[in-house]
Amino acid sequence: MISEAIANSLTKNLNEGLAKNWLQNSIPGVVGFFWSVILALIAWWVGVRIINFIRKGLIKGMTRKNTEEGVKTFIDSLVKMALYIILIVVILGLFGIESSSIAAAVAALGLTAGLSLQGSLSNFAGGVLILILKPFEVGDYIIEDTNKNEGFVDEITIFYTKLHTVDNKTVVVPNGNLANSSLTNVTESGKRREDITIGISYDSDIKTAKEVLYKLIEEEDRVLDDEEKIVFVRELNNSSVDIGVRFWVKTDDFWYTKWDFLEKAKYAIEEAGLTIPFPQMDVHFDK
Repeated sequence: MISEAIANSLTKNLNEGLAKNWLQNSIPGVVGFFWSVILALIAWWVGVRIINFIRKGLIKGMTRKNTEEGVKTFIDSLVKMALYIILIVVILGLFGIESSSIAAAVAALGLTAGLSLQGSLSNFAGGVLILILKPFEVGDYIIEDTNKNEGFVDEITIFYTKLHTVDNKTVVVPNGNLANSSLTNVTESGKRREDITIGISYDSDIKTAKEVLYKLIEEEDRVLDDEEKIVFVRELNNSSVDIGVRFWVKTDDFWYTKWDFLEKAKYAIEEAGLTIPFPQMDVHFDK
């Protein structure tokens, strides 16, 4: 009984000693990690607001210097990414991670990412080329010839260009595609040529049709008078004589002028006693 009591007492003292030592050794580390987390959250909160302040100041400065919208959005996204990387490095430093270790990890990660994300690097290079060569700017209406994406350019970021379509959709196109393939910039010039075809029947008088259509051109206020205006026989088609109509308007008036002209041409040709043919099919039944 005495030996058992002594053994229990030794075991109790040993366990208490181990528990005490473990607590004494662990509590400072736990408290230190807790404060590191608190400082990291504070640093993130403050850092995000500093980043936003720097970006706003940068945008205001570029606006005062009349910097193009595409350049502003590109530089803004680039600075934003760089500042957030710096903020993350600072926060990792609060946990005792040395900057040399972070630099080595970033270098290794950059090499791996460079091999696996070649498309993203191509998009970045494409964005730089777009800003240098300026095939389009923010506000231009472009058509990507490869995939036929089209719309007004809303934003040029470091990897993608955002297009806003006429039916209120947002199309995101990689910069690499826009820099390495052909595209059509519809609105770069301030004027566009209308090229309209009106078909009349072979029984209708060509001269009368040309006079009617030319009169419509003269009556249209949106036509640019100092540019070429011409009405001509475009083609002798299978079931119609196609009359071509060409004149110039401001780019902003292009579609509205075309729609109005087609409607007026239809009524004017009919009022002149001419006929606009349409596809017909004769069906014969054998008795």
